[in-house]
Amino acid sequence: MKDSRRIQGKQTTSYEGCLSEAGLEPRSMAGVQRTLPAETNGQNNGEASTFNLLEKILSRDNMNAAYKQVVRNKGSHGIDGMKVDELLPYLKKNGNNLIEELKAGTYRPKPVRRVEIPKPDGGVRLLGIPTVVDRMIQQAIAQILTPIFAPEFSENSFGFRPGRSAHQAIKRAQGYINEGYNWVVDIDLAKYFDTVNHDKLMALVARKIKDKRVLKLIRGYLKSGVMINGVAIETEEGCPQGGPLSPLLSNIMLNELDKELEKRGHKFCRYADDCNIYVRSRKAAERTMQSVTKFLEGKLKLRVNREKSAVDRPWKRKFLGFSFYRGKEGIRIRVHKKSIERVKEKIRQITSRSNGMSMDARLLKLKQLIKGWVNYFRIADMKSLARTLDEWTRRRLRMCIWKQWKKVRTRSQNLMKLGLDRQKAWEFANTRKGYWRTAKSPILSQTITNERLQKRGYTGFIAELA
Repeated sequence: MKDSRRIQGKQTTSYEGCLSEAGLEPRSMAGVQRTLPAETNGQNNGEASTFNLLEKILSRDNMNAAYKQVVRNKGSHGIDGMKVDELLPYLKKNGNNLIEELKAGTYRPKPVRRVEIPKPDGGVRLLGIPTVVDRMIQQAIAQILTPIFAPEFSENSFGFRPGRSAHQAIKRAQGYINEGYNWVVDIDLAKYFDTVNHDKLMALVARKIKDKRVLKLIRGYLKSGVMINGVAIETEEGCPQGGPLSPLLSNIMLNELDKELEKRGHKFCRYADDCNIYVRSRKAAERTMQSVTKFLEGKLKLRVNREKSAVDRPWKRKFLGFSFYRGKEGIRIRVHKKSIERVKEKIRQITSRSNGMSMDARLLKLKQLIKGWVNYFRIADMKSLARTLDEWTRRRLRMCIWKQWKKVRTRSQNLMKLGLDRQKAWEFANTRKGYWRTAKSPILSQTITNERLQKRGYTGFIAELA
């Protein structure tokens, strides 16, 4: 570890002040907490008093802001089936009783609803969807706690924080590599949100939060359990991913990792549970991997996925969907091949010949998908990639149109309407080639032109990138 510390410049986190952008949340940053300014007692550099936090959490202004944020986020129902638009009528009828239960400490959070989201590389990501009422309460807690904990978070932590984004993390990583830190320790935590140690997490929260009623409420959410097939199962560890409070609790836990890395003088970027550490040599990287794994599993009681964690060159690894490559002017950003394959798989599903979707519906879903994808990856060099994806997607659309025409007569008539002479249209309508092969033919590209697809509603990757 001495060599590893010596070859890297030390970096530190500022512990003074507070994020002035705390209430300015970019809409694209899902899970980032909107915050209200915490009241201060004029001591400890303006640090908020945490002995009467429950009253601040349950204040009218804070609860109203929490309600509005939950409605804005929309989201699915919990185990009670209540939808977001049913929350206001419920609060008008039961709001006073809810507040009294929270003040008296008799409120019991309901178990979360288990949802499984398929991962691109196989397996599933387990989400826990709280009830709408519990989401509002969690949001209210997060709004007050975030300004208290945020000033101590590392400058190298970018996930679920107001004013910070994945783009900033990638830019920071690019800067490190250009400085010569061209070996990466890519650490993957195994099922992080499902393996958080409750006692360790609550001890970290209790360092700054002195209101025992709030601590009891937070622990109640950690132990609220999961509803699986109608049976409530208690949770002895984990912080269910899906509620407004879990991102903040995640950062509180992993801030201990950030502090340790800064103490050792490491260059690193962390976004939620994705952490990359940049060093100058393979030996330093291997030592760092060993020591950081020991710290995570020993002190934080977390599990490192040794199959997915690795020491390698940054351009051979994926970080937040991106990767890097060497250009004439240094290290450049590119879209990782797995991210490309993932978006192509989504396009395949939308343009599948057997899903029975109308062309208008396909084009609308494609537009939404492409817009979001391009906005996320636009910091990468992707002009040629966007052009290639456009060509491939238009071929998929021509295949769908050819499939929809079905009968030989319909195909022949439509081809003639698009400018093909009768003889050629009849010959091509009788082709025995498969749909995908036919979609690449010069005849379809001359009749179902790019311009016609654009008028129909296909904007494409290049247009969104412009």
